[in-house]
Amino acid sequence: MRIGFIGLGIMGRPMALNLKNAGHTLIVPDRASLTEEIRGAAEVVADAKSVAAKAEVVILMVPDTPDVEGVLFGPGGVAEGLQSGSLVIDMSSISPIATKDFAKRINAKGCDYLDAPVSGGEVGAKQATLTIMVGGPDAAFARAKPLFEAMGKNITHVGAENGAGQTCKVANQIIVALNLQAVSEALVFAARAGADPAKVRQALMGGFASSRILEVHAERMLKGTFNPGFRIRLHQKDLNLALGAAKELNLSLPNTAIAQQMFASCAAHGGADLDHSAMVLAIEGLANFSMRGDKA
Repeated sequence: MRIGFIGLGIMGRPMALNLKNAGHTLIVPDRASLTEEIRGAAEVVADAKSVAAKAEVVILMVPDTPDVEGVLFGPGGVAEGLQSGSLVIDMSSISPIATKDFAKRINAKGCDYLDAPVSGGEVGAKQATLTIMVGGPDAAFARAKPLFEAMGKNITHVGAENGAGQTCKVANQIIVALNLQAVSEALVFAARAGADPAKVRQALMGGFASSRILEVHAERMLKGTFNPGFRIRLHQKDLNLALGAAKELNLSLPNTAIAQQMFASCAAHGGADLDHSAMVLAIEGLANFSMRGDKA
């Protein structure tokens, strides 16, 4: 297929290259930030409108709801270049409510729309092992499935209504945040009590407490390597979506709110662009203790 890809950052770049490696043609908008690898792998055109005019499928992987709206409907945006029958796939993590509105506006142009946010981070993007949560019509999902299979392994069609994928992603981000908080507290507790936190992690990996967070992010916490990954400010954005939706639904999400405060503490100390595993710094700060021996 001729695939337009917009949003070639930490996640988008390897996702686009995996599509190229699967035999698809890439079309991307010109940006000063484009790497030579992308320039060599893709047809580079002027803007999002030009991408849409040349592509059968347009994929977005940008940071937030306003970014998606701007790429789709701003001047020189995707909507201006779409041909009837095209498919738009938003793989960003954004508001489920806004997603429904965006889908209706794209549908009005005779095009299909899928919301397909992902989980798995930079490692999953590079290894094409992402979890992909999809909302949208059955026929559009069937058309897009070969593309998803080039980028991920766990692909679930959550529902035929647009917004279902984004709702699933918000739920995912709640679980990830609370697991980050739990692992942070457990390791800091163990270290402060005099145990070797690395050996505690090793022991826990063989028990019921084992998780991908304990496997991947606990190692970052132990080493103090917080280069992103997935930035704290983006996880804050996702938890804001959760808490905002909870308010509308009259739900209480108390532990999600606490996790958001831990991220806010990290951001207040200049850590908004650190990997979200750096939540441990907030837990260490509360304890005035660092399990790595540096200043908490």
